[in-house]
Amino acid sequence: MENLALIDSFSEFKDDKLIDRVTLMAILEDVFRNALKKKFGSDDNFDIIINPDKGDMEIWRRRVIVADDDLDLENEEITLTEARKIEPDFEIGEEVSEEVKLIDLGRRAILALRQNLISKIHEHDNTNLYKQFKDLIGEIYTAEVHHVRPRVVILVDDEGNEIVLPKEKQIPSDFFRKGDNVRGIIESVELKGNKPQIIMSRTSEKFLEKLFEQEIPEVFDGLIMVKNVVRIPGEKAKVAVDSYDDRIDPVGACVGMKGSRIHGIVRELGNENIDVINYTTNTQLYITRALSPAKVSSIKINEETKRAEVFLKLEEVSKAIGRGGHNIKLAGQLTGYELDVIREGNVAEEEDDVELTEFSDEIDAWVIEEFAKIGLDTARSILKQDVNDLVRRTDLEEETIQEVMRILNEEFNS
Repeated sequence: MENLALIDSFSEFKDDKLIDRVTLMAILEDVFRNALKKKFGSDDNFDIIINPDKGDMEIWRRRVIVADDDLDLENEEITLTEARKIEPDFEIGEEVSEEVKLIDLGRRAILALRQNLISKIHEHDNTNLYKQFKDLIGEIYTAEVHHVRPRVVILVDDEGNEIVLPKEKQIPSDFFRKGDNVRGIIESVELKGNKPQIIMSRTSEKFLEKLFEQEIPEVFDGLIMVKNVVRIPGEKAKVAVDSYDDRIDPVGACVGMKGSRIHGIVRELGNENIDVINYTTNTQLYITRALSPAKVSSIKINEETKRAEVFLKLEEVSKAIGRGGHNIKLAGQLTGYELDVIREGNVAEEEDDVELTEFSDEIDAWVIEEFAKIGLDTARSILKQDVNDLVRRTDLEEETIQEVMRILNEEFNS
């Protein structure tokens, strides 16, 4: 009854930890064998009989009977006198089986058994958790914000598992409060000691790819394939898509009527600007599409160096480069080529042009830098632009842009 009572108390863990009874019994046997090794030096001559249905357990010790004058008694041996206390007609050389009661192990050993069991169950939980989330790497997962810290957000899922969303894996515009539901992909599972640490990411290209699978039925069904994804989290992304079925327009299907399908993805990513383009094996055409919205005049490719010279009219240069250089950077990453912009234009005009830095006495350096970020570094390149377009593509106020244009116009009209 002592053994049974102890198992019943241990079975409380089964209900708390959702461990099946068979697994619990296996853990119990392991725990008891460790206890027997500590007390007797070996568990080789012990039989542990567990009945998982009844939750009952017995421990039997097997020993060979030796003469009373055998002074070098082994763990597997028992003297004739001691054996006859169990059964009076035993003889030397016979094997004795004796049931071991928990009380024989001692109070301290029983307490140690309980601690060891707790440790083993936690180890079992952690192993299962590690395997569970290893299988989820690269998949979208949703969890609730439990705690917000300066460098990390701690999330908890429906089963109480803790998930870590580091600052560098968050989109710059992300702002979370306790109780918010957060979506991301499981990026990695790392063992910290014996405890698995589950890392979520919202900045990974894989997250955007999986969002396409979730939000666009044709992608989920395999009718449209996402060939490549590159992104600057929270700013801009480019997604190349393709379809084996000529009747399906992959770009149109992904974007939807008036952007209806892609709108949810854009909102999830903090209004990240997403360009969806048709994938092609034609390198020149692929680069041309990747540089959208700029219109490319021609391209000269060097396959050995993986570089491409892209020829553009002056008014298309800033569009190709994009705000902060994001467009050309992502186009290069998407296609796998280093892209060099070559300007085309009126030779006389170019010779007559003036570097914007020449106006540093009249225009603040940070304003010049803002124009440079979108590929506008000469006077004429700015004067060719629309003011409203410049307001949209830079962090400059309309009044500032108007003043810059006034200064530049004076240069050519004086």
